[in-house]
Amino acid sequence: MSETALHEQRFDSTALHDLQLRKQRRMLDQIIPANRFWNDKLTAAKIEPSTIHSLADLITLPYTTKADIAADQNASPPYGTNLTYQLDRYVRLHQTSGTTGDGMRWLDTRESWNWFMRCWAIIYDACGVRAGERFFFPFSFGPFIGFWAAFEAAQQLGHFCLAGGGMATTARVRAIIDHRITVIGCTPTYALHLVHTAAAEGLDLSGSSVRALIVAGEPGGSLPGVRDRISEGFGARVFDHTGMTEIGALGTECVENPGHVHLIESECIAELIDPATGDLLFSPGGECNELPEPVEGELVLTNLGRIGSPLIRYRTGDIVRLQTGLCPCGRSYVRMVGGIIGRSDDMLIIRGNNVYPSAIDSVIRQESGVAEYQVIIDDSSGMTAVEIRIEPTEAVDDADAMAKRIGQLIKDRLFFNATVTL
Repeated sequence: MSETALHEQRFDSTALHDLQLRKQRRMLDQIIPANRFWNDKLTAAKIEPSTIHSLADLITLPYTTKADIAADQNASPPYGTNLTYQLDRYVRLHQTSGTTGDGMRWLDTRESWNWFMRCWAIIYDACGVRAGERFFFPFSFGPFIGFWAAFEAAQQLGHFCLAGGGMATTARVRAIIDHRITVIGCTPTYALHLVHTAAAEGLDLSGSSVRALIVAGEPGGSLPGVRDRISEGFGARVFDHTGMTEIGALGTECVENPGHVHLIESECIAELIDPATGDLLFSPGGECNELPEPVEGELVLTNLGRIGSPLIRYRTGDIVRLQTGLCPCGRSYVRMVGGIIGRSDDMLIIRGNNVYPSAIDSVIRQESGVAEYQVIIDDSSGMTAVEIRIEPTEAVDDADAMAKRIGQLIKDRLFFNATVTL
């Protein structure tokens, strides 16, 4: 990684905000009026880009939602109008899975894709990646963005990279051991699946060369129950990473402060809002520009280097607890305490308790004998009933006892009763 990128991670807040403002101005200068989506959006809001002189002016810009992007792509298929350049400038296409509606297609120019990889270089530095690491990426290299940029960034930095797409899980475990892999990038649930498969095949992952896993795509990377099981199974440190197909790779845990996920503010502007009202809880340019204690809300992001298809004040739908202040690692980036704790659209209300699926996952994963599980929510009677169906691993001697323990943990930690069945 360049000296400039390393330096930018340790700016004081004033210098960091100056950097964000310069990048924001440069982005607006390039996308207006060339980018039809943003030109139309600012025109509708009666905002002249030339009036944006400070980070405080950012909050005059309207929020952008996934529904806005989806509607634009539906109206102007297949890519929508959020394109700053002619189509022949774009070299990459990635697509979301569409878990909250129709999937979105996202194009990147060569310059935007290089920015994406620079973000990954910063992530690798924060995770303590050293020269000569040996990476393994056990995911299918399809249109889902997955770990595409992570793979290419690691390769660009000179590391050995092995793509595990198309392999069976047992073959992947053997590849990790045989090729003396030191860093793995995957989802938390697949990391657990690798652990279960290795145990079933009598293969020792904890004695392998793996020293770090960078996990993403699910909340599990910051959930203690999930982290501990992965860490124990591999004998390695787990680092949580957050990103989105449409916004970029912008969140990373550091070595020195487990459970705190930095947002790479040299490459984005992070804000926090009340998900119900849209009221601002934190903005680097607003009156609420410090959070000495964690505050919960919905994360809003503006990326600052993906000029080809940028996002400004994008409501991510992610519920986080943000905190400012210098981290023990020396970085001044704002931190998500506990990573992403839920989604604004997946919160459950069970017997008067607000419960995110990630909280249920964290409790269940404290039992190492759970291979898979399913949660069934039934509101048909007017009183919410929860059933948790557990598939135990072959190593469990007394599955009934384990089911009872899980039921008691749910009651003690989350304050509702659940029927736990095998």
